[in-house]
Amino acid sequence: MVIIGAGECGGRAALTLRDLGHEGPVTLVGDEPHLPYERPPLSKEAMTSEAPLIKAIASDELLAERSIRHIHSVRAVAIDRAAHLVRLSDGSSLGYGKLLLATGSVPRKLPMPGLGGRCVYLRTFNDALAIRAHLKPENRVAIIGGGFIGLELAASARKLGATVTVLEVQPRILMRGVPAEVAEIIHKTHEAEGVKVLTGQGITEIADDGTQVRITLADGQEIVADLAVIGIGAVPVTALAAEAGLAIDNGIAVDENLCTADPDVFAAGDCCSFPLAVYGGRRVRLEAWRNAQEQGALAAKNMLGAKEAHAAVPWFWSDQYGLTLQIAGLSDEGRSTVRRDLYDGAFILFHLAEDGRLVAASGIGPGNAVARDIRLAEMLIAKRATPAPEALGSQSVKLKSLLAA
Repeated sequence: MVIIGAGECGGRAALTLRDLGHEGPVTLVGDEPHLPYERPPLSKEAMTSEAPLIKAIASDELLAERSIRHIHSVRAVAIDRAAHLVRLSDGSSLGYGKLLLATGSVPRKLPMPGLGGRCVYLRTFNDALAIRAHLKPENRVAIIGGGFIGLELAASARKLGATVTVLEVQPRILMRGVPAEVAEIIHKTHEAEGVKVLTGQGITEIADDGTQVRITLADGQEIVADLAVIGIGAVPVTALAAEAGLAIDNGIAVDENLCTADPDVFAAGDCCSFPLAVYGGRRVRLEAWRNAQEQGALAAKNMLGAKEAHAAVPWFWSDQYGLTLQIAGLSDEGRSTVRRDLYDGAFILFHLAEDGRLVAASGIGPGNAVARDIRLAEMLIAKRATPAPEALGSQSVKLKSLLAA
């Protein structure tokens, strides 16, 4: 068993192979020098902790104990499917019986001239350390992109006292997958915390002279920053698969078992697109921590012959300034919305399809205010339930009773 990509997904797959009793060789190949680690803390704890540490999935001792070979600081450069070989950047080769591609995604590049060393991206722990060095009270930080990563980073930068400006070309922040009503709460919270949020503004020019960055907007405004962090989305890492002749469809195309057209090659996590059963086989690609975990474990099962279909409901979360946003399902599947108010300003939006099925739930509130109800909503979505809208909107009706019904 060979796994290319030693992140959350690949690491979980390697451990699951051992949990399921596989006794043959397991090799995990990663291009970073670190142990497999979780990426969500990079925009949060890794920025704000006094002594940032990697949140490793497994220690060297555990990997050794489980007889998992971890090859780090090396890239896979070619797959020979006929010979069942993976060639590595150090000149060596690995034979495989089953191969898992867990290559993840990389930040989408901003296609503009003028970007230098003060214009950076966040993907790795080393990236996080480099950015953190600039998050000081006397420094100005511009964040290009009003998605999850950019906004979490903005919250961390403000916590450390930096002056922060968020630039989003779309009409509002969090355009993809987050309802406007929820995004507005987050926007207002950032402004209340001192972040300048500019939406609906394109960038016409960037000048990075190595000491500061000047960003000119379409309306003529100029933003001057000591550092610009670009967070305009991510693209799946598919070149290795494409060069091996595997199908690419917004990621490495796999079936419901996470298997490519080659029965000995699987793909999982951010790098793959797959049919989502709960939405009638709609092909999606998810960039989410829990999806990476779940698909890593599922791929391991199916590499061992389980043929288990992916059936999980997508789930996303973000923490900013003590607010927690949680979304179960895909809100763009909904055609109508029902609001349920909770306490301390928390609320959940339930998204219903035309036939009345609950297809998503979007919640926001302090701490864990929405966590329990979002979990129950996730279970209702999985069951393709059609709860009465008035019941969803009523605080007096417990979601658990709808699930039992």
